[in-house]
Order: sequence, then C-alpha cells, then structure tokens
Amino acid sequence: MNMEIFGPFILTLISGFSTLLGSLFIFIKFKRVEETIVFFLSTSASIMLFISIFELIPDSINIMINKYSCLYGILISLLIFLLGYQTVYFIENKLKKDTTSLYRVGILSMISMMLHNLPEGIIVFMSSYNNFKLGFKLCIAIILHNIPEGICISIPIYYDTGSRGRATLLTLLSSLAEPLGALLSYTILKNHINNTTISYIMLFVSGLMICISINNILKEILSYKLYKIMILGIITSSLLFLIVS
Repeated sequence: MNMEIFGPFILTLISGFSTLLGSLFIFIKFKRVEETIVFFLSTSASIMLFISIFELIPDSINIMINKYSCLYGILISLLIFLLGYQTVYFIENKLKKDTTSLYRVGILSMISMMLHNLPEGIIVFMSSYNNFKLGFKLCIAIILHNIPEGICISIPIYYDTGSRGRATLLTLLSSLAEPLGALLSYTILKNHINNTTISYIMLFVSGLMICISINNILKEILSYKLYKIMILGIITSSLLFLIVS
C-alpha cells in the first residue's frame, strides 16, 4: 500500500473498529438484565438523537442552503430527511414477522449505523489524506461516539438471542462500513465526493436514526416501565455527547 494512503486508511480502520468496543458489554454479566437493557438502550438512543439534531442536520442544512438558496436548501433537506425516516418502515416490513421488537431494534440500529459509518469513513480518510492532524482529531471524536453505537447494536441482539457471536458479528459488519468508505473514496468516489454529497447522506442517515430512536428504541424502553433507569441513561448520554463535542 502506498505510504501516502497508509496512515489515513489506518485511522479509518481504528475509528471503524471502535464500534466493536461497544459489544464488549455483552461479555459482562449484569445481575439486573432488564435495567441493563433499558440503561444501554436509553444511552444509545439519546446519542443517536443528539448526533442527528445537533450535528448532522444543522451542518447539512447549512451546506444545502449555501448550495441551493435558503428555500430550496431547506425543502431538499426536509425531503431527504423524510426519505430516510420512511425507509425505516420499509426495512421493518422486510424483516421477518416473527422477530421480536428487541431484535428489530438491534437489526435496524445495525443498518442505520452502517449507513452512518460509510460517510464517516470517507470523511476521516479524505480529511487525513489532506491533513493528517485534522484526520486524527476526527478519528478520536468518532471513536468516542462509535462505542455507544456498538452498544446499541449488540445489547438488544444479545439479550434477545442469547448469542454473543451473532451480536458481535453484526456489530463487526457495521464497523466495516468505515474502512469500506475509505476504499470507495480513494478508488471510485475520489473525484465525486464533496460537501453536498456528504450532506445528502447525512440527512438521510439522520432521518433513519431519529425514526429508529423514537419509534423503535423508545417504544422498547417504555415497555419495561423503568423510568428512573431511562432518565439515568439519558443523562449519561448527554454527558458523553458534551465530552465528545
């Protein structure tokens, strides 16, 4: 591998595989299983909401407005967001009807994170390719929020199926999206990637993540009626998000 791209690609691998760190929690035996599920689901759902509302959507809308003007930029952003939101229902309909709600949460989270990690891989690779220090800083930030994303995938799948192997494998698939993004950006998309393209993807992903957080994860959390644990998870995710930001 060309040394020029070796460093950027290694950073992308590190940021991508940090998602797997979240799956380490399934190897810890928690005494109160229901409280564990509620805490981790509350934390990961809140993280997805915070990332979407405070990072992905504002940054993308600003780029769209600069590209298309205020009115058209907002309309295009709204349409792409709604497309992502509705895609969750399409995916749900394709899942087997006999799957439990907890398993659905894990699978939908995995698909959402894969789509989220793909542009992250592009961003880390291209940033570090042009400015290694900038790429390194982005890599650290992505590692910190990839860990709760890994939790969001592995915890519900493990506690539904009892299979650590399946939970880890699906988390691994999500983490592979970042190095895949790096490969695509260097080999195929190098001359076609720009801020507008990334914004399209981010708006679509934010629609996915908000829909999953509200319509799937929150519904699963409320079914346990452990509201104090839910609030504790939200507070924890708020602190994590402030640290990352």
